[in-house]
Amino acid sequence: MMLPTANPLFRFLVLLLVASALCVTVSIPSANAAGEEAKPNLLWIVVEDMSPNFSCYGETTIQTPNVDALAARGTKFDNAFVTCPVCSPSRSAMITGMYQTTIGAHNHRSGRGEWHIQLPETVKTLPEYFREAGYYVTNAPKQAKAKPGALGKTDYNFEYPKDLYDGNDWTKRPEGTPFFAQIQLAGGKNRNVHKSGEIPEDRLVTPSEVTLPPYYPNDPVLLEDWAQYLNSVLWVDEQVGQILQELKDAGVYDNTVVIFLTDHGVSHARGKQFLYEEGIRVPLIIAGPGIEAGKVRTDLVAHIDIAATSLDLAGIPLPDTMEARPLFRDKARPRDYVVSARDRCDETTDHLRSVRTAGYKYIRNFLPERPMLQANRYKDHKEILIRLHELHDSGKLPELSEKLLFAPNRAPEEFYDLEKDPWELTNLADDPGYQDELVRHRKILETWITRTNDQGQFPEPMKAYDSDMAVYLTTRKKGDENARKVLETNIAQQKKWRAEGK
Repeated sequence: MMLPTANPLFRFLVLLLVASALCVTVSIPSANAAGEEAKPNLLWIVVEDMSPNFSCYGETTIQTPNVDALAARGTKFDNAFVTCPVCSPSRSAMITGMYQTTIGAHNHRSGRGEWHIQLPETVKTLPEYFREAGYYVTNAPKQAKAKPGALGKTDYNFEYPKDLYDGNDWTKRPEGTPFFAQIQLAGGKNRNVHKSGEIPEDRLVTPSEVTLPPYYPNDPVLLEDWAQYLNSVLWVDEQVGQILQELKDAGVYDNTVVIFLTDHGVSHARGKQFLYEEGIRVPLIIAGPGIEAGKVRTDLVAHIDIAATSLDLAGIPLPDTMEARPLFRDKARPRDYVVSARDRCDETTDHLRSVRTAGYKYIRNFLPERPMLQANRYKDHKEILIRLHELHDSGKLPELSEKLLFAPNRAPEEFYDLEKDPWELTNLADDPGYQDELVRHRKILETWITRTNDQGQFPEPMKAYDSDMAVYLTTRKKGDENARKVLETNIAQQKKWRAEGK
């Protein structure tokens, strides 16, 4: 290129333009490469059977420094709720970002026999979206006795691809590939931490330190169980610390969004399987790149929202039909309420729906003639339930426990003012002062049932029930014969009540 020498200013401007063009040309590839490298990893830590009994959530009996540190690094949600308080429907909802009642996965451990459940054509699982976007997708257990190569808990009620996961170890991914990983922790199911030596003896909780919810009697069996539950929380905190250290050691900590939550609340009489706060309120902490640190949010969140949030943070387009909502950035849409649902659990049929708003809880019992603590082999074999039944049968159960746990039937509607009554002890459904709010919540639920085409409004086909019960009974042939007899008795009772329209 020939430049005029007579005009130095002109020559300078031309050189500047040429240099700028060269800089732009060179910078484009490096910007793209940087964008690829900055694609975040996503890690879900999913804990079983645990309520928000962490010190960052106000638990004072124990200290949980690792979970607390995660909360300090990111955003803690104080009002997160599962859409179902039992494992398989909750996990079916979480992995699809859909209400389990919308996709027909609402009955616990359903679709396990000859009767299979297929997802609607418009619904895919989160691992499928991430794999399509180039992510390495894993699901791992984190327990000493896990078999090499074993995947973490899925428990989905629907049919899904057998190769849904690439493996159980995100460190095995191809170099430069981002990962979407899940790590499943046994959590509250591990009531034997005190025997394992994992927690120093001076940190273990003793029954004398326990304060039970007011609807449970201060009985030695229940106090011991709650102490061991809190010890399981301590062990989860230790595991979280180990997981975070593994991310740091691998050099991916700063580029990994960690989502910590539980699949439902503590396994107790009024917790797991039920729609009280003990069953549906869960911890939820999200920390990592792009997440505000030290933030505490009190808005209402459904646990399925981590599906939409994960896709959004990874830059993956959200399906138009997904019911989950992103929790951050411009796509966030606050919820006015969260609906939770309980349907059949194992052999025990029930039909409950709740609406949780900022200050109230509405519960609809669609089968009010049935007792709250219907016979259920899974829960009834637990020491705490055995003891509660013993106290009830001997007339030694406190009046409040008797009223809330062993009433022969239930009110069709329950309504609680959670600011005045956080333990949900007083049903205000018949209180004249709350009728406007009761009607408002009732309408919310009725509209939601219609809008989402809640599949629980339709009785489960008997063929589907029998298909799952055949699997249940088969699994008991090789084990405790008494357990099989209990199941047979419970199944017969359920069928009798159904025939009677009860």
